Amino acid sequence: MRINTFDIDGVINLGEFDGIYPGLHDVIITGRSYEETPETLQMLERKGINNQVYFNPVPFDKKTRFTSGMHKGKIILQLLKEGYEHGVHFEDDEIQIRAIKAIVPRVRIVHVVSDLVTKENVRHYD
Repeated sequence: MRINTFDIDGVINLGEFDGIYPGLHDVIITGRSYEETPETLQMLERKGINNQVYFNPVPFDKKTRFTSGMHKGKIILQLLKEGYEHGVHFEDDEIQIRAIKAIVPRVRIVHVVSDLVTKENVRHYD
């Protein structure tokens, strides 16, 4: 099965605006820490999004943009090993794009460019 993968902040969530939504079988790979699970799932539910979400296993206060990108690359690689055909990954962060490509060099990435959300480590109490 072919799937696409989606970042949340800067892709699905554009602050006060709706962003690019995943298809029915697509997967969300977020840099948000597992510690942010409840508020993240609430926000996605309000948007009508019920896709599988892979949270960053790094604690909130320890994660960086680079470690978030490494997490995303590892999950994409895991999905490939599980037999999924990967279409594209939607990502807004250049640092994370480089980290993803370091793990999965041939991954196709749609770089979403905007200044609507911060790329720094912030809590999301939507």
